[in-house]
Amino acid sequence: MIRAIVTDIEGTTSDIQFVHNVLFPYARQHLDAFVRAHQQHDAVRAALEAVRTEAGTPQATLDETLATLLTYIDEDRKSPGLKTLQGLIWRAGYEQGEFTGHLYRDVRPALARWQSQGIALCVYSSGSVAAQKLLFGYSDEGDLTSLFSGYFDTAVGAKRETQSYRNIAQQLAIPPAEILFLSDIHQELDAAAEAGWHTVQLIRGEADPHSRHRQVADFSQITPESF
Repeated sequence: MIRAIVTDIEGTTSDIQFVHNVLFPYARQHLDAFVRAHQQHDAVRAALEAVRTEAGTPQATLDETLATLLTYIDEDRKSPGLKTLQGLIWRAGYEQGEFTGHLYRDVRPALARWQSQGIALCVYSSGSVAAQKLLFGYSDEGDLTSLFSGYFDTAVGAKRETQSYRNIAQQLAIPPAEILFLSDIHQELDAAAEAGWHTVQLIRGEADPHSRHRQVADFSQITPESF
């Protein structure tokens, strides 16, 4: 019996192009102005210090740190300081109505149905927990945050590492055999399966010939009771 469903975001609940064509460019475009305007705020100051520590340049000026952040963006580096700043910038964009979080139309009905069945719903994404909550809180389908009981990011480990899924199961206090993971990336599903989880791969385009996981085209084809 499935007691918890953990879902990825990019390519699973949401079009990956929304993240790469809307969110990332928006954060890059507004990074300089946002940091300069809010550099004395505690969260921004702490994020900048984290970037300086990560870069090994504790005495770096603001201009130098901003240059480092742009380099991290170009490298698609999973920098905690950068993620924090991106989340803060995205929050401003969401609140100002610059964009809403993309969701495939099949996602909300399935999530609501599963929650009504008593299944705990969680998110596990490489994006920060704050960014996850923003996307679902300001989604195309309204505020969905009440549907979720847990959010996980790479603080629990990388998504292609088996131990990450063991860590999540431990935090949920649910046996791995009672957890279902949804993702579009078969390497992530491999790691979850190795940890004892059930898996389903969301294929929004062509089938993945290298995957050993069950593949479905949308959330309506997922039946937790069949596991």
